Amino acid sequence: MLPRLDQIPKKLYLGLQMVTKNKFSTRCVHEGEIKDTMYQGIVSPLFMSTTYPWFGGDSETKPYPRYFNTPNQEFLSKKIASLENGEKALIFTSGMAAISTSIMANVKSGDHIIFQDDLYGGTRNFIQTEFDKFGIEYSFTNSLDPKSFSDEIKDNTVGIYVETPSNPLLKIVDLKSVSSIAKEKGIWTMIDNTFASPVNQNPIDHGIDIVIHSATKYLGGHSDISAGAVISSELRIEKILNSAKNFGGNLSDYTVWLLERSMKTLLIRVKEQTNNAKILAKMLDENTNISRVYYPGLESHPSHELAKSQMNDFGAMMSFDLNKNVDVYDFLKSLKIIKPGMSLAGVETTVNFPMKTSHGLMTQEERDIQGIGDKLIRLSVGIESYEDLYEDLDQAIKLSIK
Repeated sequence: MLPRLDQIPKKLYLGLQMVTKNKFSTRCVHEGEIKDTMYQGIVSPLFMSTTYPWFGGDSETKPYPRYFNTPNQEFLSKKIASLENGEKALIFTSGMAAISTSIMANVKSGDHIIFQDDLYGGTRNFIQTEFDKFGIEYSFTNSLDPKSFSDEIKDNTVGIYVETPSNPLLKIVDLKSVSSIAKEKGIWTMIDNTFASPVNQNPIDHGIDIVIHSATKYLGGHSDISAGAVISSELRIEKILNSAKNFGGNLSDYTVWLLERSMKTLLIRVKEQTNNAKILAKMLDENTNISRVYYPGLESHPSHELAKSQMNDFGAMMSFDLNKNVDVYDFLKSLKIIKPGMSLAGVETTVNFPMKTSHGLMTQEERDIQGIGDKLIRLSVGIESYEDLYEDLDQAIKLSIK
């Protein structure tokens, strides 16, 4: 028997059709599903065609991969937008495709953009390599304090770009403060939310306009997909789409289908990884062969309280500095379970040496300013036993002491 409507507290309804928003875990599994109308399969069907019929009217309303509107692209975009509390999303071939397209769609020659100083090395290289060619001005903040962003605003400033937690030192930006500064000046805000994932942080809720992910990381989660995503309001996404169609960074439908499959387990994967990371961070913080651990979940982290106020949880990424008497290369070679790798956020735990990989294109001076030293290790925590992970790290460190 169906309950009476007055027995359903705090729900909005239309007849017997509920219009409440499903919980995050349910959206991970069911939002953006494509109904299999022919065979009634419970998995979204895959549409591999690159050509669909056009019989007059607007050709851009007909599915075509480069227009980001084929069935699998369109429906997965709904899932990603829902998880970030946005109106609309686009899916790209990589995180850098999402970043570069989103920025270039919102800037023109003569404009100025503010970037925080602590950024993923690929993003920084894109800025320093490409902007001068197009007459785009940019500046980096001196710190992550909100005043540092305000101080960089000029008459031709059009936007602020941030990344929090930052790669690789897990620094935290005050999203509400930066958003307020931008709104007061009538400029846009954009964030790389890859390290947190939609599970642990939802920047749109804090006033940020445009959210970007390297979907290669947590959204894919199995180290076998290269993808990117951007989420925002419908109006802003349409503006980005107009450039995206020209740049041609759409993702193949087969990879879109694989990504949709992976995102069904996003919540349980990231929750387990985050729980492992919180335990490991404390264990590593007590290891006498490690001089410092960078993790916002530690009370010793300078922005611990800020992270607690704007993140749902502290994430599964951290970094640490080995003591001077530990050889980095011997450490990396001595690991048994944990794998050295360029990427991050897979179900398996990986380590990375930022000085030679993610931030290798930066100058030594730039790395020194950011605090990226020659003993810094970035750790992406997976879903294995945290006891096994710590034992592996500890034995590798001990074998590498000179």
